[in-house]
Amino acid sequence: MRHEPDMTGGMAVELLAGRLLVASPMLRDPNFERTVVLLVSHDETGALGVVLNRATEVRVLEVLPAWGRLAGEPGVLFEGGPVQPEAAICLARTRPDAKELPGFLPIHAGVGTVDLSGDPDGLGEQLLGLRVFAGYAGWGAGQVESEIAEGSWFVYDALPGDPFMPRPDDLWGMVLRRQGGLTAALAQYPADPTLN
Repeated sequence: MRHEPDMTGGMAVELLAGRLLVASPMLRDPNFERTVVLLVSHDETGALGVVLNRATEVRVLEVLPAWGRLAGEPGVLFEGGPVQPEAAICLARTRPDAKELPGFLPIHAGVGTVDLSGDPDGLGEQLLGLRVFAGYAGWGAGQVESEIAEGSWFVYDALPGDPFMPRPDDLWGMVLRRQGGLTAALAQYPADPTLN
């Protein structure tokens, strides 16, 4: 757990950048139902993340041809969240021996954001994965902490491969199962409990 001083009151606050928010089975907001969000940034002013498990059918090659060849399977855009769906955020995972990459901002464990206005040439050999998200999820000051406290989200450590799973639809259940115990059982919770 990482703690940093809270600039507003001097108390310690857990910074969650690089961690996963996993939607509780009770979270029924259609924007976030059964989602896994990687928090890209988090501080006293709020949080920003991308939904990792909402693939679209739009190929990255169609909208960002220069970057499309680097996009891992499935090579499609992902719905990163309901905020600014016309904006693109790119996540990449570097190889352990990668040199410093221009336009790469690390988040956690070799995963970071990539500036899509840069040149993708020469990056392919240094990356283990790349994914592009249309839009993002955003929270104001204290909002994500309140949603966690009320049980809408579980917070778990991310594995470096989580954002780049070839079968992103499986990610929600997979993250819950790897927690073990009663939490693992939540992975079997029906999408519609009334049909159980």
